[in-house]
Amino acid sequence: MEHTTVPTENGPENALKRTLTLPYVVFYGLGVTVGAGIYVLIGEVIGRAGEFAPLSFLIAGFVMLFPAACYAELTGRLPFAAAEAHFALAGFNSKTLFLIVGLAVASVGIVSSAAIAHGAVGYLNQVLDLPPTVLLVGVILLTGLVSGFGVRESIGLAGLLTLIEVSGLIAIIVGAAVSDADLAGQAVRMVPPSFSSVIWFGIISSSLLAFFAFIGFEDIPSIAEETVNPQKTLSRGIFITLAISLTLYVLVAVASLASVSVAEISATEAPLALVFRQTTGLSPLTITLIAIVATVNGIIVQVLMAARILYGLSSRGALPPVLAKVHPRTRAPVVATALVTVIVLALALLFPITRLAEWTSAITLSIFITVCAALIRIKRSGVEAPAGTFIIPAWVPYCGIVACAALLISGLLAG
Repeated sequence: MEHTTVPTENGPENALKRTLTLPYVVFYGLGVTVGAGIYVLIGEVIGRAGEFAPLSFLIAGFVMLFPAACYAELTGRLPFAAAEAHFALAGFNSKTLFLIVGLAVASVGIVSSAAIAHGAVGYLNQVLDLPPTVLLVGVILLTGLVSGFGVRESIGLAGLLTLIEVSGLIAIIVGAAVSDADLAGQAVRMVPPSFSSVIWFGIISSSLLAFFAFIGFEDIPSIAEETVNPQKTLSRGIFITLAISLTLYVLVAVASLASVSVAEISATEAPLALVFRQTTGLSPLTITLIAIVATVNGIIVQVLMAARILYGLSSRGALPPVLAKVHPRTRAPVVATALVTVIVLALALLFPITRLAEWTSAITLSIFITVCAALIRIKRSGVEAPAGTFIIPAWVPYCGIVACAALLISGLLAG
């Protein structure tokens, strides 16, 4: 099979600027991964798995490792915006699939932004006495505006917000450690004492929820055309993002269970606020404000990703050329960003958070399966990867297909 790409039609005036080094890539990856998922879902994960919840996060992280490795190699082979679309094109030599996958990836960013916006409003209602619809519109328009600035400025702000939201998780972990919570004992108890089907059903069920907290590393390739030395930088950014996220999630789950009972955590709508108060003795308002930062940051990075997917598709002739228009000063794809913001607003106003979250997960798992299959075909074709590309063993994408399909089928059955 011949390696195929779609030529770029745009001249230098529509080119993105390579300014992002590894720290910016990691900030972007953490910003899109660590955030609303852990702040919102940990209570439900603990409610289903109980004291085995940390193991659920470990299982989810293990599953994510396979598609992450596939992305690490493919971003080196094809360092383009609309990365997954290029992966599918190179693997299956189909311009139709190129467009379908590209739109699916953009849809993940758009739909998840709408879902996260609902979560942001839930936290904002704790501190602002305004109608939810007003808050929803305000949050989406503000984040869309921020995303319209240059990528370095937008990711710089996202990086600052990421530091704040990560600091909230670290405060919970440190608070549990200094409050003499039995962290070591709780870590030991996360391993099931038997192979009871009841126990493992709860663990696997909660792993499906924990999986959603890891979604985000796959957005890193969307900034490929703005990254310095993408062959090395992007693969490193993917693995560093996944490692930091997994470590934080497992430690937060252990700290939560060592500090507050399963019944209390699973009964509250603000689980980390409860744990934060218990471990640090500080007002829950602190973690509420951090949760607001986390959700707003999540919207910014998802809008950034979706806009650059549309830019990438347009710049290669798959969508109308107007979507490849960039601002002459910031070099940001302003038309694509505006379109993404409008669609996010419409979805958030029309659909509830649960429906939006379900759509996001189903689309993401389907994309992962397609990407793993594309890498299998590319490897079989014998096409040489560019120098410096991270190369994975041939069996890894097969494991990725099996793991992602299992999660997708389990999710459909559970629904």
